[in-house]
Amino acid sequence: MSAELREHAGRYYAVLSFYAGPDDAWTLELSEAVPAPAAWAEIPGGPTHTHGVGFLAAFVPDEDPTLEPTVHIHSHDEHVIPFEIMRWFMEQVTEQVERCRDVYAQENREAVE
Repeated sequence: MSAELREHAGRYYAVLSFYAGPDDAWTLELSEAVPAPAAWAEIPGGPTHTHGVGFLAAFVPDEDPTLEPTVHIHSHDEHVIPFEIMRWFMEQVTEQVERCRDVYAQENREAVE
């Protein structure tokens, strides 16, 4: 799992990326970031924030290119997502879709050869 952070208007957001084996898909999850644990302050260059509870998730299938990526909303509360943060999230989803399709195409070329 890896998380990327972005600050916007004094608030921090995180995108957590991980592979969801049961779904055969990469998952990118957007959350409002939370302060990192106090113990992390002792780590030189350590992050000040970490991902929080995800409220928007994109699933990018990597086993079957005919399956479309999807976006799911997971929230009981209302979340206001600034346009720049939504665009940043969707750019990461787009990059993951392209990576998965490139790998799938490469694997198919190798199988044919």
